[in-house]
Amino acid sequence: MTTGPGVLAHETGAMPPKPNASLPSSHGVGGGSSGVRHAFGLCSVSFRRYPPGKVIELAAHAALTAIEWGADLHVPPDAPPSEAESVRALGVERGISVASYGSYFRASDVEGFLPVLETAQRLQAPRVRVWAGEQSSDMATTSQRRRIGAVLQECATAAAERGVQVGLEFHGGTLTDSVESTERLLDEVDNGNLRTYWQPPVGASDEEAIAGLERLGDRVCAVHAFSWRPDGTRMPLESRATLWRNVLELLETRTVVTDVLLEFVVDDAPKSLIADAAVLRALSRGVRP
Repeated sequence: MTTGPGVLAHETGAMPPKPNASLPSSHGVGGGSSGVRHAFGLCSVSFRRYPPGKVIELAAHAALTAIEWGADLHVPPDAPPSEAESVRALGVERGISVASYGSYFRASDVEGFLPVLETAQRLQAPRVRVWAGEQSSDMATTSQRRRIGAVLQECATAAAERGVQVGLEFHGGTLTDSVESTERLLDEVDNGNLRTYWQPPVGASDEEAIAGLERLGDRVCAVHAFSWRPDGTRMPLESRATLWRNVLELLETRTVVTDVLLEFVVDDAPKSLIADAAVLRALSRGVRP
């Protein structure tokens, strides 16, 4: 039997407080001739080997002002509630806000989403990232799509009641492995609180990547920024400067600020993060690095 969000709250007791409405939902400053339309941050999974305090230090040193906290190591949903609260407090001390909670929830059942949502609330994250199943769009059956869509519908509704947005990881091996399938899934769910992340598909040309981002439009809630060769080799962000300048220019046309979160830096090295962050800032000013 499908369990609605109201029943979930009843079964588990009082929910944590909603994210502080006075906090900004975007966190940092990009810029352009049409105004601030992008915010620069970091995905904590880029530095899994470091504890949260060190990740915050690295973000601050790179002049980034927000972090998407990963659920695999830094802020697990099964950890004591005080851990998420402590991570958020550490960030506040350094002027680093929470961009989002990067979960690995695979839209299996709405009950499994509840601890993820609770942790996002304790972080005061304005958004939680989830995954659209574990099957590529060309292999998923109609019934699998319907089941995943139904779970996402309930998750998005439950999250909306608590002031948290839900964003889909844009990734291979899921129902969001292409722009077309992502659009279809969002149409099928038809919930205004469900959006999608975007990142340049591996192997896509600059033109193909930008066309996909433009097609998804305001359904994109955040961007994961990195540069890969077609074989997955990591490159400095500067190696695709034209792509990222075009991405930022496109985001500047939007009516909302969009988080641009650095991920997969070369060699997982702090110096690579600093260099990539500097490239983003230069490109946002219209300067070729």
